[in-house]
Amino acid sequence: MKRDYYEDVQLFKSGVVLFWTSALLILLFTFPLYAPNYYIYLLNIIMVHMILAVGLNILAGSTGQISLGHAGFFAIGAYGTAMLMSTFHIPFLLAIVIAAFVAAFFGFILGLPALRLEGPYLAIASLGFGLTIMHIIGAMEIFGGRMGMKTPPLDLGIEQIGLSLPVTNDLQKYYLILVIAIIMVVGAVNILKTRVGRSFVAIRDSDIAAEVIGVNLTIYKTLAFAVSAFYAGIAGGLFGFILGFFDPFTFNMILSIMFLVMVVVGGLGTVSGSIMGATLITYLQYDLFKNIAEVPYFGKFMLYISDKWFTTVGLENFSSMAIGLIMIGIIIFEPLGMFGVWIRFKKYWMTWPF
Repeated sequence: MKRDYYEDVQLFKSGVVLFWTSALLILLFTFPLYAPNYYIYLLNIIMVHMILAVGLNILAGSTGQISLGHAGFFAIGAYGTAMLMSTFHIPFLLAIVIAAFVAAFFGFILGLPALRLEGPYLAIASLGFGLTIMHIIGAMEIFGGRMGMKTPPLDLGIEQIGLSLPVTNDLQKYYLILVIAIIMVVGAVNILKTRVGRSFVAIRDSDIAAEVIGVNLTIYKTLAFAVSAFYAGIAGGLFGFILGFFDPFTFNMILSIMFLVMVVVGGLGTVSGSIMGATLITYLQYDLFKNIAEVPYFGKFMLYISDKWFTTVGLENFSSMAIGLIMIGIIIFEPLGMFGVWIRFKKYWMTWPF
């Protein structure tokens, strides 16, 4: 039982949480010592998706506003960071923050319809925004048009004073993304514990009741979109340098849907759920489902099913089908997502063996 306000806002609720958080951080910082380079690359993508999922959960899970346009904010972050560095020679850390604020501005603009729309109507409006961004970028030569854009060399130094700190391989990018991901996650945890975060939750539970107790819906709904878009902008800026090259169709409608799937599968309204959901879905998409033909016995069975019932490239369709089944299973059997499973697991061991 919590006895005062400070117990509610502290970052680590107990010594046990502090211990396991420290163990996880040690594991993450030493991961490259015993992992192949491919898994470092995979973990880079997972962490980028994790940043975006944490931001999207602030909007969808904590504020109750559905968005299917986050691929648009993701694209703004990627293109904005690359262009600011290559065209205006702005240092990377400053460029990615500026690009994220540009994404946040567009998030604020998209948040204005949220004052009038909700549920599926808001989802369709946000989906239109994401598609619009994709087509505008594809139609303008300044963004590379449909041919896409190549990112400039990643350098953490400041060119204007002759300081150079090049980041050239996946290992160096791993530590850069890891530090930024930790900062963004801690920031999200703290936001949700402040007056702003409590206002988000009040709007999610009942916007009428929230307005009655003094929550300004105009400010906090648009702020939730802006904060969420800021996270997507940061994630997009990092994602561009992992790929090295991207085009407008990288940020398509399916990507927005997958971001929402990560949040729902992980658990709406929880930061840890966003992390778990992004980790699971990204691993399935980028590793397991891509290499499913190499899984002993099951891979041969899937190849047989694909050859018999689908086209020659039909095996790739199983990725969308499997993720859809996971989504349906989560909604039916565990509405709290992976976070709910984790709570059950933790309660079981807390009372074990009694």
